[in-house]
Amino acid sequence: MPAPVSTDPLHLAISRSKGITIDWTDGHTSRLSNELLRDHCPCASCTGAHGTPPQRTNFSTAAAPDPANPFQMFTPKPKIVNVEEVGAYAIRIHWNDGHSSGIYSFEHLRKIDPDSQPG
Repeated sequence: MPAPVSTDPLHLAISRSKGITIDWTDGHTSRLSNELLRDHCPCASCTGAHGTPPQRTNFSTAAAPDPANPFQMFTPKPKIVNVEEVGAYAIRIHWNDGHSSGIYSFEHLRKIDPDSQPG
């Protein structure tokens, strides 16, 4: 049986332009890019929890711009404006697109880390 996954962080390092690195108590390190974090926002609007379609922007899988189109739509890369603690179990990220309603529990952050998935 695999060892339980820790959702207790020892240390968080925040890079506004790159993302968040978390050292967990079980020795694993998560490196979560801004694109991954923004794509996995757990708020009700982004997940469709209100019964409406999810309002997701897929920054991590965005297609390359079409060179034949002279009117490209510019979408700035997601950047962290601010991070605040929510109790002892989560963080809230304020994004450069004005979004800030997602509360990222430590359990959620560990779950979305592609390198901590059982293989």
